[in-house]
Amino acid sequence: MAEIAGQLDMFGGVRTGNEGYEKFVRKFTDAPKTTDDCYTPENVFQAIAEWVCAEYGVKPEEIVRPFWPGGDYERAEYTEGCCVVDNPPFSIITRICRFYIGKKTRFFLLAPTLTLFGGRDLDACFIPCGVTITYANSAKVNTSFITNLDDCRVRSAPVLYQAVKRENDINEKAATKQLPKYCYPDHVLTAAAAYQYSHYGVDYRLEKRDCTWISAMDAQRDAGKAIFGGGFLLSERAAAERAAAERAAAERAAAERAAAERAAAHVWQLSDRERDIIKALDARSEKDDFGA
Repeated sequence: MAEIAGQLDMFGGVRTGNEGYEKFVRKFTDAPKTTDDCYTPENVFQAIAEWVCAEYGVKPEEIVRPFWPGGDYERAEYTEGCCVVDNPPFSIITRICRFYIGKKTRFFLLAPTLTLFGGRDLDACFIPCGVTITYANSAKVNTSFITNLDDCRVRSAPVLYQAVKRENDINEKAATKQLPKYCYPDHVLTAAAAYQYSHYGVDYRLEKRDCTWISAMDAQRDAGKAIFGGGFLLSERAAAERAAAERAAAERAAAERAAAERAAAHVWQLSDRERDIIKALDARSEKDDFGA
């Protein structure tokens, strides 16, 4: 449904290329995460819109999106036969659904899963997909849907779930792109390595006379790289001490992981019968050791 993209851009004009909306999105960097400021990523919305069109026969040009910063959904223009596909402020979603039901306007709205059935008297269909969406303000919300396009009261939508999850996974992967990992020789100390000594209880000290600050190793400069935040080049003695600290930290990290795994595991206890067998084995071993 390539034609949907152009149509959605038309209805979403206030969302893209608009200075007011750009400012609104930028505030997400420092603003608290609230579910009333959740703008759906465009690729996720596209997947939802395509499913609605395929499932209910809605035409792309019939889709409207009245929920945008500064907008007033109650005073928006709804042409005959239009269908609202959007994510409204979740805190008033029941009121919004009642508004569209009263106007006999078709709608397919995103809603938080855990309170999906809160509007128990709504003459609508609930679609509990339970798919996590990471919205533009970085809020992760377990999301489902409410619509008056369906005759059911509750229904599942496996194809919709998979389509939304696939697009959200793409966004998550892009947002968590791994930085390159570097391994430094014992003669170079970085902050990323040094903080682990405190974390794992290793007493470590580097004397001023044994180090000099560097921004990058020569090999890194040749590759156009550097040490993030800088580091220290160590003397032979300091390098040996750092290597010992690394080994101690690694051992304690391994011990912590093992302890955590044991704590998470179910521990089976020996029975009295098994303890009696063990005592018999010990007695037999002692008898053999003494040659009796």
